[in-house]
Amino acid sequence: MEFTHIDERGKAKMVDVSEKKDTLRIAEAHGCVYLKKETISLIKEKKIEKGDVFAVAYVAGVEAAKKTPFLIPLCHPLLISHVDLKFSIDEEKNKIDIHSAVRLVGKTGAEMEALTAVSMAALTIYDMCKAVDKEMEIGEIYLLHKEGGKSGVFFRRH
Repeated sequence: MEFTHIDERGKAKMVDVSEKKDTLRIAEAHGCVYLKKETISLIKEKKIEKGDVFAVAYVAGVEAAKKTPFLIPLCHPLLISHVDLKFSIDEEKNKIDIHSAVRLVGKTGAEMEALTAVSMAALTIYDMCKAVDKEMEIGEIYLLHKEGGKSGVFFRRH
């Protein structure tokens, strides 16, 4: 297997994508935050002191997707067309599930942007709720789906 991010001397390098064709790129990711039942109630009732948890986490996720190449070395700056995040509460497991979707037309994929969006949304939920719940846990961050480019379509098997 040839590693594309390593040069002939074994040093990290940014992959040259200038010869690649622009195609529609789509990526979706998942993450979650485990919280106390009482914290979930406070979020639902919009009683978290710092404000609307989902509204702030949404903006943080969108901004993070757009800033991915500044956060992760060797990621290419991409002209993102669309970022969306959805939050759902799983009361049975005391967790918030986070889903991100990123779309763009470009020479390289949107996986890192989707994963970064989910990660920052989870960190923002943690930050907003840490005053009332010190036992929160961020977990299960993974790529759900990607398409575009020569590697084709990927769907995570559950």
